[in-house]
Amino acid sequence: MLYKKNVAGWEIWVRLLAGAIMIACGLLGLKGMPVGYLIAAVGVLTALTGVFGYCPACAVAGRKLRAKP
Repeated sequence: MLYKKNVAGWEIWVRLLAGAIMIACGLLGLKGMPVGYLIAAVGVLTALTGVFGYCPACAVAGRKLRAKP
């Protein structure tokens, strides 16, 4: 495995939902505008952190998941 998960289970669902909302707002709400495409791209990255359970920014900050007892 190239990475170690650093996103909690509940946070995965929040990231997936937030990514979907950003994609929809960027592509539908700001149709044809460059800032809309930028928001949609950030939404894709946010959703990908939820899909893989790994966030590079959290890894740089040193975030680790607690071990389950």
